[in-house]
Amino acid sequence: MDHVDHVLIVDDDREIRELVGNYLKKNGLRTTVVADGRQMRAFLETTPVDLIVLDIMMPGDDGLVLCRELRAGKHKATPVLMLTARNDETDRIIGLEMGADDYLVKPFAARELLARINAVLRRTRMLPPNLVVTESGRLLAFGRWRLDTTARHLLDSDGTMVALSGAEYRLLRVFLDHPQRVLNRDQLLNLTQGRDADLFDRSIDLLVSRLRQRLLDDAREPAYIKTVRSEGYVFSLPVEILEAPV
Repeated sequence: MDHVDHVLIVDDDREIRELVGNYLKKNGLRTTVVADGRQMRAFLETTPVDLIVLDIMMPGDDGLVLCRELRAGKHKATPVLMLTARNDETDRIIGLEMGADDYLVKPFAARELLARINAVLRRTRMLPPNLVVTESGRLLAFGRWRLDTTARHLLDSDGTMVALSGAEYRLLRVFLDHPQRVLNRDQLLNLTQGRDADLFDRSIDLLVSRLRQRLLDDAREPAYIKTVRSEGYVFSLPVEILEAPV
């Protein structure tokens, strides 16, 4: 039997969650609707889902709190699409920083929500198989470098800090979470898309070039990020997970 994607809708507005739930059902998705974080937690205890649509503005634990909780627990790999009634850039940035995969402002067209859900599901499934996403709060060691995943900066062999932009950090995390695997440009763009607005307008090649400069990696003979002709890029060194200092 073919798999039918299961979407969990978390929204305190009964009319919105029922309208959205019914629309997604009519378009081939399995849906469950709940009103708050308590109901979300109870449902997820017994039933896995493929994606969570999460409203930000809810009484009690709001969507930002719930997204952070999801990313810290056993559902950290489940895609999250956030909804908000406020066209507030700060909310958008905070939501994406906490690990949301996409963001949609109310009022929205149900057709656009469906398109975004399908896009997030496609991006999620572009991950190569049998990979383990690294935990936050760790140091990732590779070559002469360490990446502090809490402070989001590089440390060289002398302990000197190298600051990274948000886009550079996210691209490096994709490489470190998928070491020694060829990733094509579409995969790299899609795996980082929605995490930083710059990536919508800039080529992945430019971002790779910027990251190589941070790593002091010679583009003609790179030691870290190698170009695979007609395929994409590969992070060529092994990555070791270290415990971060207390």
